[in-house]
Amino acid sequence: MPRSITMSDASDVARQASADVEAWLRRRADTLDVRNVEDDPEFQRIDVDLVWTTRRRSYTIEVKGDRWHTSGNFFFETFSNKEKGTPGCFMYTQADFLFYYFVVPRILYILPVPAAREWFIVNMSHFEERETTTPVGDEHYTTVGRLVPIQDLVREVRPMKQEQL
Repeated sequence: MPRSITMSDASDVARQASADVEAWLRRRADTLDVRNVEDDPEFQRIDVDLVWTTRRRSYTIEVKGDRWHTSGNFFFETFSNKEKGTPGCFMYTQADFLFYYFVVPRILYILPVPAAREWFIVNMSHFEERETTTPVGDEHYTTVGRLVPIQDLVREVRPMKQEQL
């Protein structure tokens, strides 16, 4: 049976993740600017949350907040809305990096999207599929994804970094 997550819970985790990641990026010595573009329709279309400008260049970032740090897995969304056939953010984001953040222990994983997605697509059938439902009024939608062991990505995808915020 799919786990049920309220829209409010999901929004709270997403807001906390964005706020923590933005604050961490702003404290970095190489940061020139951090722009939150979560509400910009142009960036929503390509699933990008932040634009981070450093001394070297600008990077686009998708922030994924998660509360289930004890599972030892990432949850890579393959369908954000199964009923509508909407692809999951991991499958279509055009961000340079996925900042996967576990909010409770404040652990951030920085994944290069092209390399991580390519590896995931090749290996997706090896990972357990899970669904979560989110009620919206009298309706609900189902999010589908795969549980990917964190250690598999750490071992297989480069360059990947882990930070304690």
